Amino acid sequence: MTETPDTLLDGTHAVLTPEYVEFRFTLAGLYSRFLAWVVDALLVLLGTSMLLTGLSLVMIAFPGFASALGLVVYFLVDWGYAIALETAWSGQTVGKRILGLRVIQRSGVRIGFYHAALRNLARPVDRLPILYLVGGLTALLSGSQQRLGDMLAGTVVVRERRLKVPSAIGAAAGEGLLADPLFVSRVKRLSAEARELVLTAALRREELRMEARLRLFSALGARLQELLAMEKPAHLSDEKWTLLVAAALLPSPGSRAGVRARAVA
Repeated sequence: MTETPDTLLDGTHAVLTPEYVEFRFTLAGLYSRFLAWVVDALLVLLGTSMLLTGLSLVMIAFPGFASALGLVVYFLVDWGYAIALETAWSGQTVGKRILGLRVIQRSGVRIGFYHAALRNLARPVDRLPILYLVGGLTALLSGSQQRLGDMLAGTVVVRERRLKVPSAIGAAAGEGLLADPLFVSRVKRLSAEARELVLTAALRREELRMEARLRLFSALGARLQELLAMEKPAHLSDEKWTLLVAAALLPSPGSRAGVRARAVA
């Protein structure tokens, strides 16, 4: 597996699947994370200003509480913004999405509310004494660019890569099984983690050494037969079977022009 310049510059986070196949993610550097934070901070300030404008009558009636109310509103908007978006957008805020960053668990899978809440509730400590100095120093000293919130939540911030959907998936779309509503409906019911593993394997298959590739798709092929409660057609290899499932997961031909590399289970 060759390393790109970005990988060499920012470092990597390796995930070993249960099949002993290693996937690598490029860690987000401090500079790109800082730029994402600037975008998010501006949006938080805008949201806080709008709320305070709406609460202006309350602040006029109780001028002694104006400063305290402003701080409370700011922290509620700040925490709510980050936690809500990272939960809904699988580890992204507006800033992270613009910069092509994503928060994932150390195991490689997407984060949920629990992880988003933990990493963001620790922000007041990471921000000390100013401009995330504690968080930045912690990230520099840690092996995986983790601030304190990431260590607490067991998360890392990685760069996303836009990968072209392999032509093999398009070829798999020609299989008659994709016209079977039972097959398609069972594929659509796969868990989020199973979907991401299938799509990541399909997108990154060319990066794997042949031995690891055969081992991964052999395990995936058997696992998918269990999850779908269907036997693999005899004429399909394990890899082609997995690619067929990946093709069924993609909603439309237009969406296959390019997708971002996702986390793996």
